[in-house]
Amino acid sequence: MALASSEAANPHWVKRASMDKLSHLPGEDGWPIVGNTFRLLKDPPAFGQYMTEKYGKIHRNKALGMTGINMVGAEANELLLMDREKIFSSEQGWGPVLNLLFPRGLMLKDFDHHRVDRRALGVAFKPDAMKHYVKDMNAIFARELPGWKGEMLFFPAIKQLTLDVAMEVFFGMELGPEADRMNQAYVDMVQASIGAVRHPLPFTKMGRGVRGRKFVTEFLLPQIEERRRNENRQDMFSQFCRVKREDGEYMSDEEVIDHMNFLLLAAHDTTTSTLTSLVWMLAKHPEWQDKLRAECLAIAPAGSDVAYEDLSSFELTEMAMKETLRMIPPVPSIPRRALRDFEFMGHHIPKGTAVSISPAQVHMMEEYWPEPEKFDPMRFTPEQVKARHKYAWVPFGGGAHMCLGLHFAYQQVKLFMHRLLTTRRIEIEDGYDPEWQPWPIPRPKDGLQIRLTEI
Repeated sequence: MALASSEAANPHWVKRASMDKLSHLPGEDGWPIVGNTFRLLKDPPAFGQYMTEKYGKIHRNKALGMTGINMVGAEANELLLMDREKIFSSEQGWGPVLNLLFPRGLMLKDFDHHRVDRRALGVAFKPDAMKHYVKDMNAIFARELPGWKGEMLFFPAIKQLTLDVAMEVFFGMELGPEADRMNQAYVDMVQASIGAVRHPLPFTKMGRGVRGRKFVTEFLLPQIEERRRNENRQDMFSQFCRVKREDGEYMSDEEVIDHMNFLLLAAHDTTTSTLTSLVWMLAKHPEWQDKLRAECLAIAPAGSDVAYEDLSSFELTEMAMKETLRMIPPVPSIPRRALRDFEFMGHHIPKGTAVSISPAQVHMMEEYWPEPEKFDPMRFTPEQVKARHKYAWVPFGGGAHMCLGLHFAYQQVKLFMHRLLTTRRIEIEDGYDPEWQPWPIPRPKDGLQIRLTEI
């Protein structure tokens, strides 16, 4: 198993630290060639817990074609995410995984380049734009959710619905064959991110992922010039097409597409995972479902639109979402690469080392979360949040690379939950406990069997 030749394609990258330079660190390298890849992918939380218990909060591991270190704990999260001394490269951390699939996306940019693009793209998440998205999402949920009733598999249904939102809100597209092909292309790109073979060979996940990216690129490129001219279009893609940097120049066509690709991944797949996990938690904990329903009804009548100005009133709903993100974060781990030597917890880490943190593991550590297996949204009252380490909860990352679309995600979840909970009750069979696929983005393997009954 070999990594895609990111170093060759990016001469400014630092050379990866060799295994012998990491041999002083506690840990294990696993089998020849594949290392611990299969153990990691089988059960990431269990493997991470095993490594931490055996080797400590900083340990060496070989997986997905590289040897690196894992740093565990809120302090490690803060060091890597805040990156006050600009030690860590997000581009070189995510690049070996995503470079062939999402080149030039925000996660694959560092420091000044990242700052300039993030500031430019922020126009699509300002209040006027967000109000427009709320109007569109209200209309989509009003159109689609009345048909949701009885026995159903929730995951494929919500995946299709979030795709509908993405096509209409992000691209201003009518649904049709192109939307279906776009969906499959993004599925292939996400699955390629954890493929064992890191070259785009035929019949491999990476091969399908690269073909998916090619389809999306060829579909969107011809539309860019028209969308730059048409200032009446308010969808996200059109706004990105019209974005200008600080020097007054448009982003290149390729950069626009790469940013859209990445943001659609972030908005579509991670929101699908979050809503699936939240519905699962509310089905298991009907007392919390009732509390959220009461809050929703106090904000707006059953089955009605929700005003943008009322979104801040969904306090319990937001707390339940945050607790769900604690227990099942859509991004289980976050990689970086060290641009120079650094010290952490008494260990010397050389330049070029692949470094990662694990939100999924830290979110379940008893030192931050008493009874971590318990679903308890009250962990996110202002008093409890203030008393806890700021970086014990990092589902959206942090620092300069904090998720650009996190407020969009909150909006979508609140609007969906209001429309669903004020008209339906979520039920599951007694003893039902589906198995979850943890990587690359968590989802229930059986699709999550639920029953929706009318209220």
